[in-house]
Amino acid sequence: TQVLRKSLQRGVVLSTGSFLVYEAHKLISGFAEVHASFKVEDVIEQADYLYGSGETEKLYRLLVQHKNSDDAELLWRLARSSRDLAQLGSTSAEEKKKLTYDSLEYAKKALEKNESNFAAHKWYGICLSDVGDYEGIKTKIGNAIIIKEHFQRAIELNPKDATTIHLIGIWCYSFAEMPWYQRKIAATLFATPPTSTFQEALRYFHMAEEADPNFYSKNLLFLGKTYLKLNNKKMALLWLSKAKEYPAQTEEDKQV
Repeated sequence: TQVLRKSLQRGVVLSTGSFLVYEAHKLISGFAEVHASFKVEDVIEQADYLYGSGETEKLYRLLVQHKNSDDAELLWRLARSSRDLAQLGSTSAEEKKKLTYDSLEYAKKALEKNESNFAAHKWYGICLSDVGDYEGIKTKIGNAIIIKEHFQRAIELNPKDATTIHLIGIWCYSFAEMPWYQRKIAATLFATPPTSTFQEALRYFHMAEEADPNFYSKNLLFLGKTYLKLNNKKMALLWLSKAKEYPAQTEEDKQV
């Protein structure tokens, strides 16, 4: 379905629904044991179904069994799943931190296994940014160029991935509105500190919309916010109205 197709493209947690789910593995003595004859394609198919259904915890339990896999497709999905589980309100602060660092390790391993996998680059960038929230603004700014490089590499490998294009737009927007004290930190870390403009952010948000129209409520929101920053209230109203009218499928859509 259209909703499922779009949900698979987005790095967001969907609302949990009541779906019939085929479970391929059993939990034995509290530890997941993977049957020796499992097929990667079957696990990926089941994982994508669970992701599209918003079954965050079941998806994580399925994929964490394959954390020692050499398959990049499984590993980046595990990174995404770990991050999604960390975002749940029911996850404790301690577990959230562990999952955040785990997700970065899984994404890093996915890149090591296949440097040409666009999703591995995308999720490495996302997860590296998340870890920065625990290590302070200096680390977060220090990682900024690396994060953008991975997003750009992901776009080189898959120019039609609207979510990654949107993420570069967010990167540009963040640096365009960076407060003065963070700019001073950036100046101590780089000979030439990373900078951006709201015009550059706007270009990426429009590119994302062109790649996949109406794919993400947050992209509509940031188109409106960026036009406001540029004092174009007419265009801001247009895009903010679209964001307001967007069918709310997820908690994030409702927040938007």
